[in-house]
Amino acid sequence: MNSDLTANITLVCTSSVLNLYLCIYVFVKRFNYTKIANLFILYTAFTSVYCIASAFGLLSTNLEQIQFWTIVQYIGMPFSPPLGLLFIMQYLGMKITKKGCVALLLIPFISLILVATNNFHHLYYRVFEIDPALGAPYVHLELGIWYMIQGVFTFASMFVAFLLVLSRWKETARAYRLQLIALMCGQLVPIITAFIYLIGVTPPGIDPVPMVLWLSSLLYLWSISSSRMFTIMPVAKDVIFNSINDGVIVLDESNRLIEFNQACQSMFPKLHKSMFGMDFAKVWLELSGNAFPFDLKKTAFNQELQLRAANHSENTYQVRMSPLQHVNTNKGLLIIFTDITDLKRLQVQLEYQAFYDELTQIYNRRAFFQKCNQEFTELKNTSLAFSVILMDIDYFKRVNDTYGHFVGDQLLQHVVNMCRAQLNKGELFARYGGEEFVLALKGYTVLEAEVLANQIRSHVETNPLITNGGIISVTLSLGVAEATKEKEETLYQLLNKADKALYSAKQEGRNQVYVYTAERNV
Repeated sequence: MNSDLTANITLVCTSSVLNLYLCIYVFVKRFNYTKIANLFILYTAFTSVYCIASAFGLLSTNLEQIQFWTIVQYIGMPFSPPLGLLFIMQYLGMKITKKGCVALLLIPFISLILVATNNFHHLYYRVFEIDPALGAPYVHLELGIWYMIQGVFTFASMFVAFLLVLSRWKETARAYRLQLIALMCGQLVPIITAFIYLIGVTPPGIDPVPMVLWLSSLLYLWSISSSRMFTIMPVAKDVIFNSINDGVIVLDESNRLIEFNQACQSMFPKLHKSMFGMDFAKVWLELSGNAFPFDLKKTAFNQELQLRAANHSENTYQVRMSPLQHVNTNKGLLIIFTDITDLKRLQVQLEYQAFYDELTQIYNRRAFFQKCNQEFTELKNTSLAFSVILMDIDYFKRVNDTYGHFVGDQLLQHVVNMCRAQLNKGELFARYGGEEFVLALKGYTVLEAEVLANQIRSHVETNPLITNGGIISVTLSLGVAEATKEKEETLYQLLNKADKALYSAKQEGRNQVYVYTAERNV
């Protein structure tokens, strides 16, 4: 065995040992690492098979042994570059699908089959024999068509992996760039070596790539130990940027559009990269058809914005703005859009349920007191009149007992509709409880309120409820009271007077309006 061959075997064995050590080391500590370590284990495992088989191939003394170890090499060699690419993709936070993995590993699998069966078709090697001048283990090769395909695929896998890492250099913090250097060199070293081998610069008959893989292994080992490659990794900017559910727009110091994320493009489909460099005022005009409603000169901002979507639905966004700063100098503006449409709809729905009667769709007792107390307090300091009407459906219990609660509910809705037909939009109309209703009349004197009460009573009386079971006549008893100018009088006292008047209306035979007066001592 000559000295050159010994040196070659030594280098290949070194690569084998280092890759195997890396594989075992990361496998043992895999539970301390992120999931990215799993792909690295596979990558180094297949690389180890490639290097070990290469070492045994260099120790071979006849063609059969060389062919056998060549087949073993191809258990590792063609799979190593695509696994390295997958490792880089996962390291950079790129999405990897099962179909993508299968597609990447399909060509290596075919190559393994073709190498194992080459003697039958010679698609991989047209000629595979011991070099007549140098002897074993040197091999004279004439390459087949599939060797070219596998070679291009191998080179492309490593080159794409190198470019992916290189593309993230600028956006990676300096603390993590050592990891990128190790990854780039780990791909670049075999690329250069393979290229030199293919153009015939290296000595013939021996693949030099396994001899240099020890260098890539040392770089990986250094990165794992010094920069904690599997525990602290730089996450690519666009992975974070585009995984945010909020829409983000970035403007430069001149308020020109320089960046936006995928969520923002989903919110505003007209947004396109062709708009980069445009003034944001023009961009927003194209997106919404209106001028941007907020002042971009404000240093901080948090407001709601309603926009009509293409399907004519109303979307509500919370808009936040904050300056991008560098060394205490403003360098641009960040505008964040949070879609709160569903939240606002839920809020409106909850507010509606809190303030409206579910059956009749008018204000409930709680809403009446909240709104009426405010109006009553405000009017106490003015000269405007204020009256209330309390009304009760006569013999409502009899309807429930005779026709059932379903018809009773229909009767309540019918009475509300009849009352609404006699009202303007300014009155405060609410269900007071059970079959009782209340009207608060701002600006109404007791006489005007009495007139309205009689109109309502008459309209309800002349419009019976028509049901499948027949016609149901309905009447109302109503009590009317007007607020005095005394400061001490409260809304509850006013309602108590109306309640006394309502009681008198019932006592006098129902289906009538009764007005509270102090003289009657109701």
